[in-house]
Amino acid sequence: MLYREAGQFKTDYAADQQIFPILQDRIFVLATIVLAFLAVPMIATPYLYTEILIPFLILSLAAIGLNILVGYCGQVSLGTGGFMAVGAYAAYNLWLRVPELNNLVVVFLFGGLMAAAVGILFGIPSLRIKGFYLAVATLASQFFLDWVFARVKWLTNYTPSGSVAVGSLEVFGWHIDRPIDRYLLILGIVVVATLVAKNLVRGHIGRSWMAIRDMDIAAEIIGFRPLRTKLTAFAVSSFFVGIAGAMWGFLRLGSWEPLAFDINRSFQILFMVIIGGLGSLLGSFLGAAFIVLVPIVLNQLPGWLGVRMSTALLSHVEFMVFGAMIVFFLIVEPHGLARLWAVAKEKLRLWPFPH
Repeated sequence: MLYREAGQFKTDYAADQQIFPILQDRIFVLATIVLAFLAVPMIATPYLYTEILIPFLILSLAAIGLNILVGYCGQVSLGTGGFMAVGAYAAYNLWLRVPELNNLVVVFLFGGLMAAAVGILFGIPSLRIKGFYLAVATLASQFFLDWVFARVKWLTNYTPSGSVAVGSLEVFGWHIDRPIDRYLLILGIVVVATLVAKNLVRGHIGRSWMAIRDMDIAAEIIGFRPLRTKLTAFAVSSFFVGIAGAMWGFLRLGSWEPLAFDINRSFQILFMVIIGGLGSLLGSFLGAAFIVLVPIVLNQLPGWLGVRMSTALLSHVEFMVFGAMIVFFLIVEPHGLARLWAVAKEKLRLWPFPH
């Protein structure tokens, strides 16, 4: 961030249209990916995998999916948990009923496609309603999907408790039975999905989403089709969310019930997008890191300070402090942590000269 961008000239269109046109940015991103794949497995503990890294990566992917819909296309959604459940249960039923396809990549893609189909179905009303009314419609989808997975016993293989469980998992002969295996698989999927999302939002499709977000009537006048554009955003968003839901069920929980994807999950993902920054893929990662890490730190802080607190009191204090921090961040910077990061970079680029 202390580097200067002047002097990095582009001689062709391909160089000018790179995802990271600045050489130092490309080096930093590649170094981060290499460290995540090579360095982290050498030092991480099972607790770090299961309680921090794996939830962070999966929820980041879900936040990216919701950010495409809310941040880039401007369509409010409160049904993210339901779409995650669609991905998880669709993947589970393919894994259970078609043993020949018990490859996690195939299973996750199927879960994403089914979530995209359901997202399109519930996205149809977005042509006629917007804002608060669309939020209520997507909230209704959350309650409807919760009811479906709790009442349609075929989806849960007729288990009396309604919970499902997965056994041995593998990808192209690679058995996923250790935390490091789950971490590497999730990391690979999240890196590929982020690259796909980045190329989508910077291309024609992403520009059509942002045109609808900024002013849908003007976008329609200049040639964008609102229905197709909004349904595309719902489909792509639900696809990413569905894959995240399948990974959450298979690789994070192992066994789950419909309550694992209730309305609280929808609000959690929405808070990630708002805190991280609307219309920012980086903000999705920052918001997920905030939501995952802050409760852990707040839970451990009294012990670090030598303060004795009961479990119930600690839980209530954690919720209060966590909510206050969310409100504080939204007041300080409504555009999220991604905007704070951008401002910090700009200040470092200008340092030590103020002009």
